[in-house]
Amino acid sequence: MNSFSIPLLLSLKVAGWAAFFAAILGIATAYGLSRWRSRWCDLVDSILTLPMVLPPTVIGYYLLVLLGRRGWLGQYLEQWGIQLVFTWQGAVIAATVVAFPMVLKAARAAFEGVDHTLEDAAKVLGISNAGVFFRVTLPLALRGVVAGILLAFARALGEFGATLMIAGSIPGRTQTLSISIYEAVQAGNDDLALMLVLITSLTCVAVLWIATQLMPDRSRMSGSGSRLL
Repeated sequence: MNSFSIPLLLSLKVAGWAAFFAAILGIATAYGLSRWRSRWCDLVDSILTLPMVLPPTVIGYYLLVLLGRRGWLGQYLEQWGIQLVFTWQGAVIAATVVAFPMVLKAARAAFEGVDHTLEDAAKVLGISNAGVFFRVTLPLALRGVVAGILLAFARALGEFGATLMIAGSIPGRTQTLSISIYEAVQAGNDDLALMLVLITSLTCVAVLWIATQLMPDRSRMSGSGSRLL
C-alpha cells in the first residue's frame, strides 16, 4: 500500500467504529434525556456536550488521565494486559468522545419532535415500551438520528487533537489522514499534503452524498405515523 491508502483505510476504520459507538451511546442517552423531566436534565446535557466545544487537546488530556498507564482506569487495564494509549483502539475512543455530542444533540431534538400521541396510541394497543421505541419513536425520528450519525462520522474522520494525544502518530498504526496531513506540512511535503487534503475532502463529500441517498423521503414522513402502528 502507498502513503495515501494506509492513512485513508485507518481513518475510515477509526471513524466507522467511532460512529458506531457514538450512535449506540448517543441514541440511548438522547432518548433518555428526551423523556426525562427534571431541572437537572439540561445540566446533564450541557456536560455531555462539552466535547463539542472544548479544545480537542483538552479532551486528549482527560483521556490520558483516565486511560494512561498511571491513569484512573488505565492502571487497572494494565493489570489485564490492556493498553489503549498509542493504539488504533485509543484513536477510536478519542474519536468517539468528540463525535458523541453530534449524535446526542441531533437525536434528542428528533426524539423530542415525535408526536407523543402516536406513542400513547401504540401503548393502548398493547405494544411494549421497547416495541413503541423500535416501531414508532425511532422510525419517526430516523432522519434526525441518521443526520447525527453522519455528523459523528465526519467529525471522527477529521479528528486530530485528541487522537494525536491519546494515540500518537505511528505510521501504519495510528497515523490517520488528519495527522498525516500535519506531518506532511511539517516536513515540507506540500504535494503529499495537498493529495491527502483532496482525499479527505472527496471522502467526506462521498459519505455525505451516499447518506443523502439513504435518507427517507420527506414527502412520506408526514403520513408515516399511522402506518407504523
